[in-house]
Amino acid sequence: MVKIHPDLITSGTGEETISPYLTTEQETFTIWMKSLVFNTNGCTVFDSKGKIIYRVDNYNSKSCREVYLMDLSGHVLFTLRRQKFGLFKTWEGYRSSSGTAESTTKLEYFRVKNNVFQIPNKDSSSSYRVIAGSCRNDEQYCYKMVTRGSSLAIEDHCGKLLAEVKRKQSINGLKLGDDVLTMMVESQVDHSFIIGLVLAHSLINCIL
Repeated sequence: MVKIHPDLITSGTGEETISPYLTTEQETFTIWMKSLVFNTNGCTVFDSKGKIIYRVDNYNSKSCREVYLMDLSGHVLFTLRRQKFGLFKTWEGYRSSSGTAESTTKLEYFRVKNNVFQIPNKDSSSSYRVIAGSCRNDEQYCYKMVTRGSSLAIEDHCGKLLAEVKRKQSINGLKLGDDVLTMMVESQVDHSFIIGLVLAHSLINCIL
């Protein structure tokens, strides 16, 4: 059974515990590419019961150099930072150890990279390389994000589907606005990590 890294988090005492964001079965989320703060730039994520579980508040800024993925209470889960590596657009995400931006460390991280010469269009596919790692054991894990039309798939190194994001449809099958998405996450996957990758993809493409 495939697990997205990292599925372990470090507590304040240095002990490792299972991430509370690890799915036990296939789960569906709704992503609204707006902040709840006066309908400004950002992102709000709801679970299948309509409960807010993640939020990003960019206020009136777009394509910031640093973005914070928070839970409903405002605790920082990941800090995403824009990096420049030659001809690539790159965003890195670092997990927060105690819910603040200041507590962000590089112990657990991910990196999403896109070649600037790769210009996706509505009818073509494009891919993004993802590397996730932990400095505690020097291990690295490779994933791939693939866009096909308006959908985004996240796969492991073997091509196994781990999560998929696409425009949300109503019960009658009508597609909602471009800023309302549905995200399916497979079992045994850290959905906070998946949301971090979705945000990085949006930032690379200047959507967020």
